[in-house]
Amino acid sequence: MRRLTHVAVLAWLAVMAGAAPAFDNGQYDNVPPDIRAWFKSVIAPNGVPCCDISDGHRTSYDVRSGAYWVPIEGEWMMVPERAVIRDRGNPVGEAVVWYVHHRGHIIISCFVPADAV
Repeated sequence: MRRLTHVAVLAWLAVMAGAAPAFDNGQYDNVPPDIRAWFKSVIAPNGVPCCDISDGHRTSYDVRSGAYWVPIEGEWMMVPERAVIRDRGNPVGEAVVWYVHHRGHIIISCFVPADAV
């Protein structure tokens, strides 16, 4: 029973992370249409949209023991395998991470490495 509750909470957090409202204050007005369309089309492995261009943050990354790590707000965080997207390509040329703040925690909902194919 406890394991089932734990799985349900994780599933709910994943859905909430992907359902965050997009915020666009005009910072992407000069982004080419094909790049904007790519940002809008990226979907997490669990089927939840990664949100929108304003939620994706270009980032550097590191690979440690086979896992991706990204800096978010000054802290290096491990990208959960459930968030790694390898099949959407990456026309940006830089890694992109989507994350939200939830109850004092940062939840990574999607990550596309720079060399995603």
